[in-house]
Amino acid sequence: MTNLSGANLNNGAAVGPQGEGRDSPSRFPKYPEYKNSGHEWVGEIPSHWYVYRSKNIFSERNVKALESDEQLTASQKYGVIPQRLFSELEGQKVMQVILGRDILKKAEVNDFVISMRSFQGGLEFCSYSGAVSSAYVPLYANREIDNRFFKHLFKSVSFISALQNTSNLVRDGQALRYNNFVQLSLPFPSLNEQRTIGAFLDHETARIDALIEDQQRLIELLKEKRQAVISHAITKGLDPTVPMKDSGVEWLGEVPAHWKVSKLGHYAQILTGFPFPSASFSHDESDVRLLRGANIGVGSLKWIDTVYWELNEGDELSSYLMTEGQIVLGMDRPWISEGMRIARVTQDDMPCLLLQRVAAITPNAGINDEYLYCLLASELFKAYVEPDLTGVSVPHISPEQILSFQIPVPHIDEQRKISRFIKDQLDQMSALFQQASESVELLQERRAALISAAVTGKIDVRGWQPPVSIQAPKFEVAEAV
Repeated sequence: MTNLSGANLNNGAAVGPQGEGRDSPSRFPKYPEYKNSGHEWVGEIPSHWYVYRSKNIFSERNVKALESDEQLTASQKYGVIPQRLFSELEGQKVMQVILGRDILKKAEVNDFVISMRSFQGGLEFCSYSGAVSSAYVPLYANREIDNRFFKHLFKSVSFISALQNTSNLVRDGQALRYNNFVQLSLPFPSLNEQRTIGAFLDHETARIDALIEDQQRLIELLKEKRQAVISHAITKGLDPTVPMKDSGVEWLGEVPAHWKVSKLGHYAQILTGFPFPSASFSHDESDVRLLRGANIGVGSLKWIDTVYWELNEGDELSSYLMTEGQIVLGMDRPWISEGMRIARVTQDDMPCLLLQRVAAITPNAGINDEYLYCLLASELFKAYVEPDLTGVSVPHISPEQILSFQIPVPHIDEQRKISRFIKDQLDQMSALFQQASESVELLQERRAALISAAVTGKIDVRGWQPPVSIQAPKFEVAEAV
């Protein structure tokens, strides 16, 4: 098991003592003189910079692809790359155009491409020659530029925001066109200055990305350790010297010899939600919230997109009111990448009514509620239900499957000790998890701010020189002895 207590969260680079890191734009000087660019999204620019209409820098490449051209795909993560390469990197298939190849467009190396997601993530840089979808708009530079400068400009928050404002119909999935792009004007420093800014941002964003990757890896390690702590405690107990026995359950393995192994149905009851008709949903916050599957996260309820129900005194539907501490489980898509969609109802969540496709699980006197919650939140429960999920588009589990879950059952006092141990361990990890998550968010914000500041001339990096040697930051994780 990995010991994360020695993990280095900041690597001495992300955050300074006053909250200003070496990657903060405020550490760089401003230009001596500025002028109004005439464009709100650009703001003031250095007095020697130009602003050109985008069509005076980039033209549309409206050329049909050849039959022999390899098909490319536009990705916010990788840019414009061959579909086969995208499939390898992502481990998923991409639908290739077989019929109607004559409508595909030609894209060349060093083009920029307006894709269906450009209103979300900016323009994509093309590193390959090939064929792209007819919904894409390849652009080529009609004057000499430094590609690195414009790669960062087209991915800057300020440019993306300006691109979004070229249409009042931008929705998820809508493609932007060349007509949107040409509505914008672009800052244009000298070619040498473009090169310096491009090289500077390549270096600085790579360094920040390495720090972000470190923190994200720590988060993943914390998730793994969380599951390891839970799984080990609820299957092996806290005393490593006790005799063990075969549980008779393949995925459970050996358990302490004095423990029982039994179906969950012998120790708990399940209430499934009522099919409240959506036509009668209320949006009046004075009514009672409906607890839907969408409201169940990993470890907590999330009251987003909340709907309500008018509940009158004496209404028979009051039997679906939740009580504090009750365990609730989303039966549709029971887990996501972060873990099982299971939570406990808190005082802040009440009152709420249970809607269908959500299960409320109530333990009886033979099992501790916290211990049962740990069991259901563990990878063991996921491993148990995963092979028996039904439904293709919306996989789900049934109450019968939940009640058939074979659980290890120590004495109730031992259950309480195990629950307290797990809680103490998870509390220690939660501080690291919170710190790493906040670090990722801060680094991402600073990365975006640095790019926007550099490409619009808010900071002067003309004196920047690449370091003699670049060494990637190291992520320190101490291994348990």
